[in-house]
Amino acid sequence: MSDGASPLLSVKGVTLQYRTRDHLVTATYRVSFNVYQSDRFVILGPSGCGKSTLLKAVGGFIRPIEGEMRLNGVEISKPGPDRILVFQEFDQLLPWKTVKENITFALVASHTLNAREAAQRAMFYIEKVGLTEFADNYPHTLSGGMKQRVAIARGMAMEPAILLMDEPFAALDALTRSKMQEELLRLWDDTKFTVLFVTHSIPEAVRIGNRILLLSAHPGQVKGEINSSGADIPHADGTTLSGRIERLLFERSVTEKSSAHV
Repeated sequence: MSDGASPLLSVKGVTLQYRTRDHLVTATYRVSFNVYQSDRFVILGPSGCGKSTLLKAVGGFIRPIEGEMRLNGVEISKPGPDRILVFQEFDQLLPWKTVKENITFALVASHTLNAREAAQRAMFYIEKVGLTEFADNYPHTLSGGMKQRVAIARGMAMEPAILLMDEPFAALDALTRSKMQEELLRLWDDTKFTVLFVTHSIPEAVRIGNRILLLSAHPGQVKGEINSSGADIPHADGTTLSGRIERLLFERSVTEKSSAHV
């Protein structure tokens, strides 16, 4: 929680739109939230609620038509190395470069470090994700989970103010996904980096987030914010955190459905 501190990321009244071939789509409507230093902040909502669009806007790739976003008090107007995106696709690595080269290339190309410093930092984060023995491997020799670990190491090596993760484990099988969630939390324990994590999985949100923002179905609007301990422990009334989240997410649609049959 904030404990009186200023937010690292401030999102105020943000409405986002994008154009398809035939339509202008409103992705989010007047969304507001704050992310503080070392937060594991999760944006949770059904498919199509604007979660990924919101993340791209924080990344500086989409400008709000209403509201504002500020990082460390500075308005977000374009992409920058202080915000790094990790996607769910496995093929976000350069296939002709090794694990180590994929990470050093990003550091050198962004003028963050020189080649020697980049190599040292790359190996530090490769070790953090448990891939030291695969540092000289090419991406085609790695499993999906290993590729995602490289992508996470590459993002963390940039040491951004905030790491943006867009359903990074969604394409993994259930066992690998669970392992990657564990590893992400282990990395967070080591370095206390700030992460803004998007998912449509309630169990994943509960496990990953210390704070969870709930968005309604399209267009995404804030339905509430919940604190999570990372454990889905039943409350005194017998309800679990997952159950409470599910009720908050869908109670409106249930009410509307009931009204429609009156």
